[in-house]
Amino acid sequence: MKKLLRFLSLAVCLSLPLTAAEPGREHHPEIHQAIAALEKAKHHLEHAEHDFGGHRREAVEACERAIQQLRLALESDRR
Repeated sequence: MKKLLRFLSLAVCLSLPLTAAEPGREHHPEIHQAIAALEKAKHHLEHAEHDFGGHRREAVEACERAIQQLRLALESDRR
């Protein structure tokens, strides 16, 4: 499970841009990219041929929780 969570964390980190957002662009592009990376990882896990040593379900749920929290963070910034 730890290896899978490390992989997911690495995937999210690698998806983040290394430069600052340009003026006029959406707020928090890194968060939007993290959501996209988590959704991709979740999709991969859901359609994998094996269950990653019994940890797939928990990893999918962790992705769902992280996506939900990131969306709530974006929503709270709009208020």
